Amino acid sequence: MRQLIVAHDLGTSGDKASLHDAHGRLLAAHTEPYPTDFGAGGKAEQDPADWWTAFCRASRALLAETGARPDEVACVAMSGQMMGVVLVDDRDEAIRPALIWADTRAQQEAGALAERVGAERGYELLGHPIDATYSLPKMMWLRDREPESWAKTTAILLAKDYLTLRLTGRRCIDPSDATGTNAWDQAAGRWSAEMLAAAQIDPGILPEALPSATVAGGIRPAAATASGLREGTPVVVGGGDGACAALGAGLISGDPAGNATIGSSAWISIASDRPLRDPQMRVVTFDHVIPGRYVPLGAMQAAGAALDWVAITLGAPARGGLSALVEAAGAVEAAREGLFFLPYLLGERAPLWDARVRGTFVGLSRHHHPEHLVRAALEGVAFNLYGTFLALSSIGGAIEAIDAVGGGARSDVWLRIMADTWGLPVRRRTIVDEANSLGAAVVGGMAVGLIDDWSAARSLSSIESTFEPDLARHEAARGDYARFTDVYQRLRTWFRQPAQPVT
Repeated sequence: MRQLIVAHDLGTSGDKASLHDAHGRLLAAHTEPYPTDFGAGGKAEQDPADWWTAFCRASRALLAETGARPDEVACVAMSGQMMGVVLVDDRDEAIRPALIWADTRAQQEAGALAERVGAERGYELLGHPIDATYSLPKMMWLRDREPESWAKTTAILLAKDYLTLRLTGRRCIDPSDATGTNAWDQAAGRWSAEMLAAAQIDPGILPEALPSATVAGGIRPAAATASGLREGTPVVVGGGDGACAALGAGLISGDPAGNATIGSSAWISIASDRPLRDPQMRVVTFDHVIPGRYVPLGAMQAAGAALDWVAITLGAPARGGLSALVEAAGAVEAAREGLFFLPYLLGERAPLWDARVRGTFVGLSRHHHPEHLVRAALEGVAFNLYGTFLALSSIGGAIEAIDAVGGGARSDVWLRIMADTWGLPVRRRTIVDEANSLGAAVVGGMAVGLIDDWSAARSLSSIESTFEPDLARHEAARGDYARFTDVYQRLRTWFRQPAQPVT
């Protein structure tokens, strides 16, 4: 009987389920979408019940579409969005909607925590700035603003770990996701007593930390019935999407290529044998899903999400859809004509760490059409990621090329813009949409003994297309990048001014 791996990547816009053979090779994929509740003040929430429904539907659809039998599935492995908060009660049920990574309402709490611990001390301890996008300030925000919900809370989980709880009954997390909480002592490899004391959070509500390639337990009867998977099937802890994407792109350590993941958010990452610290605190270091390895990266809040917003606002369906607008954008200029877009619709993480900044078009002229605005959005994401590339390079990240994955990597126009902006070859891999779940599948295979070495990830996808930089355009882009950063510097004080109520 053949042995198969089912991987799930619980992303921002939906759950992607993928089916892999015993070696980790991708056989099929199915995505189930779910909504996000975006609101004023930085609100970004999702209902964990929607995650569970999507998981069950995606699992059933994947088996039905491929003819795979539940008894052929050797394990289920998890990847998911990071830095969120799910409040769980004593019946293992979610108490309220989850605050996801994009929620930035905990700015006051993050500021208080940084003042108590010290910004530099926090960064050295955690590998991350203390920031409203992370889980610990979000916990403080919920505790202080929703005491009734907090009083019912017996555990705090992240997205993928909530599904593991529903499947197995075990409350756990892996180090890659734990490093995205602002509560993990990276050097010690455990929850930080110092950070939790400063936040006044009881460590008893945090989940058990297990290596990524660990079987959390078997699927319980009720979960098997709901998902169509076999009772007792091993569920592997897995990892956060940043680390899984790095593995899915073949980043183990010491690789001369970096990884750009272009999804709703986006990041540039490398793999390292040690944590890297940036004196300017622009980039961060996550634990890898591979024990003893690390993933230094810089992530931005809205990449594909910013492009989607621009396209929808411009009436993309009436104009042939997003792909038609992007193709048209490939034939025009934006920054070269003085038009810039700051893609900060959700505030920004790397390299700015400014939750108050917002999206902005600067330099609009009468002759600009929708394709110019889309071009500015494509360039704005590339410019912001260039800041991350420069930061990683300054702390020892030797990057000779960038391997691109994620939905945005399907666009030739965007990858050409990125290559010209960054001055590096940008290479699209053969597996882009499923890179996160591919990484999770390798973790699953390692956990149950189907795969015997992490390096197997390198052979599971390959370079499909290479976009070489135009050096003249790169030289021009360096000047455009300076203007792009100057726009932010000139506006950052304005964004900090409180809105005046209408009287």
